[in-house]
Amino acid sequence: MDQHDASTTPTVFNGPGDGELAETDPSITTASHDLPVPERLAEFMRTGWAEPPTAASSPAPSAAYTAERRARLAERFPGETLVIPSGTAKVRNNDSSYEFRPGSDFAWLTTCYEQDAVLVAGPDGATLYVRVRASRESDEFFRSRGGELWVGPRRSAEEWSTVLGLPCVSLDALPKVVAELDPATTRVLRGHNAELDATLAAPDDGLRDGQLAAALGELRLVKDAWEIEQLRDAVDATVRGFSDVVRALPADRESSERLVDGVFGLRARHDGNTVGYGTIAAAGAHACTLHWWRNDGVCRPGELVLLDAGVENRHLYTADITRTVPVSGRFSPVQRRVYETVLAAQEAGIAVIRPGVVWRDIHRACMRVIAGALADWGLLPVSAAESLDDEVGLHRRWTLHASGHMLGLDVHDCAKARSETYLDGVLATGQALTVEPGLYFQPDDLTVPEEYRGIGVRIEDDVLVTDDGAEVLSAALPRDPDAVEAWMAAERAAGLRLPG
Repeated sequence: MDQHDASTTPTVFNGPGDGELAETDPSITTASHDLPVPERLAEFMRTGWAEPPTAASSPAPSAAYTAERRARLAERFPGETLVIPSGTAKVRNNDSSYEFRPGSDFAWLTTCYEQDAVLVAGPDGATLYVRVRASRESDEFFRSRGGELWVGPRRSAEEWSTVLGLPCVSLDALPKVVAELDPATTRVLRGHNAELDATLAAPDDGLRDGQLAAALGELRLVKDAWEIEQLRDAVDATVRGFSDVVRALPADRESSERLVDGVFGLRARHDGNTVGYGTIAAAGAHACTLHWWRNDGVCRPGELVLLDAGVENRHLYTADITRTVPVSGRFSPVQRRVYETVLAAQEAGIAVIRPGVVWRDIHRACMRVIAGALADWGLLPVSAAESLDDEVGLHRRWTLHASGHMLGLDVHDCAKARSETYLDGVLATGQALTVEPGLYFQPDDLTVPEEYRGIGVRIEDDVLVTDDGAEVLSAALPRDPDAVEAWMAAERAAGLRLPG
């Protein structure tokens, strides 16, 4: 993946780096502490360079798919100009930025992963404005923090055009194009480039721009063949990451949630881009915190550890899988009872998936199993049927979240889609989603017997809607409790190994 260092703090359409700012504007005294560049050094740096090697000369496999996606988007807004930025660097601390990741809508339309790039799609077609290779006769390549001697080689505009299958132009040309846009016929995907947002003011309080964001979310609901291939890749890497964790997790002594987090993170960096979201490594009662993020607890034999994690692959598609496993390798009777209930709920949800099914019916199927079990255990103060009434919902005390979400470039994919196409929509072939019921008995919950307190179980798999039902993409990772115990024993017997 072509990524550039994002250490340029003040970002404009094609802004200079920190060192260049300090040299060109003496009033700026804190932007950089770089050494000054003597003119003789600058003259020397401009000479003696060979011609750069030619980059890829054929379109990327994704090019035909992105062209079709842009065409579908243009059909939604005929005669209008759509401005979709990749995004800008986000400061981590001082002059250090987080590793750059483009906005998912931009990536979906281009498979270009460069910061500060902007796609402008108008009635006459789409053009990508992107940073291109700097001339060695200029100073930008060695004086700017975004220059090639700092962050690596760039493609020329022609090379970008070939690889991406759309016209690509230097980012230098963007300000003039933006200045000439008609606000009445222009829509902007906002929130990714503050400079663009300020320059292209929304004449209608953002209503039309919101419609663009919603349209992109809805178009992304159904995955094409290339996207499904990326999801399979991400899921397969994630399965390997779970095996890595089991191999590294001691069965007979205490270890740490940081170990679980770190081992999985190594697999994500080796086999993909990084993790698709913050890993949840929740041992013991921490599993009852739905989005436990600290990952600083202790994994103890006799307790469970819940791992909710996903590898984001090199094209930014992420898996999202959860397994809850016994640290010792064997479930206790009460742990198994809770686990089997959650598994039965998940299987009920997966069983209803097929084209034409109402999205919410997946959650309803899961909850019928959960509520029934809670009633059988004597925990519900009402019947299961009464609790399942939308106006009652007492079973939700122990299972607060929904039973799944769409999956793709974002772990919670297509979030800007309208409710009528998502929460209240129906499933279609090619949609990818998770099914993830859970039961969480807080350690201080006096409404449940003490033996349940501090047990949290979630089981989550990634599912593709097919013409005749559903395919569990993550089926290679065991779910049945007996199979989980056998898998853990086999992985531990094989021993820890580094990815490779």
